[in-house]
Amino acid sequence: MSYTGPDLEPPRPRRSPLRRPLTVAVAALVPGALLGWGVYAAVGGSDGGGDAAGARTSSAAPSEGAASASDDAKKPADSSPSATGKPTASSAPSKSAPAGASGPLKGKVVVIDPGHNPGNFQHASQINRKVNVGTHWKECDTTGTATNAGYPEAKFTLDVAHRLRTLLEEQGATVKLTQDGDRSYGPCVDERARIGNEADADAAISIHADGSGTGNRGFHVILPGAVHDGDADTRPIVAPSAELGERVAGNFVRATGSAPSNYVGDGTGLVTRTDLGGLNLSTVPKVFIECGNMRDDKDVALLTSGTWRQKAAQGMSEGIVSFLRG
Repeated sequence: MSYTGPDLEPPRPRRSPLRRPLTVAVAALVPGALLGWGVYAAVGGSDGGGDAAGARTSSAAPSEGAASASDDAKKPADSSPSATGKPTASSAPSKSAPAGASGPLKGKVVVIDPGHNPGNFQHASQINRKVNVGTHWKECDTTGTATNAGYPEAKFTLDVAHRLRTLLEEQGATVKLTQDGDRSYGPCVDERARIGNEADADAAISIHADGSGTGNRGFHVILPGAVHDGDADTRPIVAPSAELGERVAGNFVRATGSAPSNYVGDGTGLVTRTDLGGLNLSTVPKVFIECGNMRDDKDVALLTSGTWRQKAAQGMSEGIVSFLRG
């Protein structure tokens, strides 16, 4: 997910009191995670250079069906919307509760939100329409970003979501996806939050990949800041969401060996935001994760690897399990 578009605009520069160095969170929550981070740096981590957050460059055209890789990669491509303005496939969220499931997460509900939708680019008018995100109005959704070679963020997020669902089900959780490739576009950002709320989820995670500039590398987890305005009131979920985010970040480091972002978060891997509808409208503990930068060649080598995506799902799963087990 790039920092331009409806549910990710440039972060405000202020620091939140919720930010704590990832090294502290990892040491407290995930023994051994710092070792994984150190191995990453030793064998080819980022040198910390790069453009400012949100900058994007590209000279390659995306493949058919991929999001645009230009500066408006997060905005819908010019295409013909449906006549009705409604999805042509089921809009019900995908959900699963394996028969006879048992495990440490039995009775727990986790909502996974695969960011964007591969079909969004075909429905420009629908995803451009404004929806109420609690404190203001934003576009329904965006196309998401893509690698310079045309691998779309929406394809990445759905693949990781499927892997994460399997891992959580093995732990006994009931898992619901906000979309499973079963609708022509969307859902809108307000509906994505509503799905988690209506499921009374014990934890929710929105999966993304960033579209920043070459040289900007690493992952970051986005936490909800305190918002009490309009239809948004995040105050009850700020603390549990921060704990969820810290556990996900720590385990993500351990499982993948990836370093925290070198362009946002001051090296903590944690960023607090108050402008995202998907967080502002949530009434359940929820975080976003940007797994890497789809516009940096080194990160792209990871994001396009099935082996690495499995590690990413494993890190998220272990973080969620750790949070839910207390």
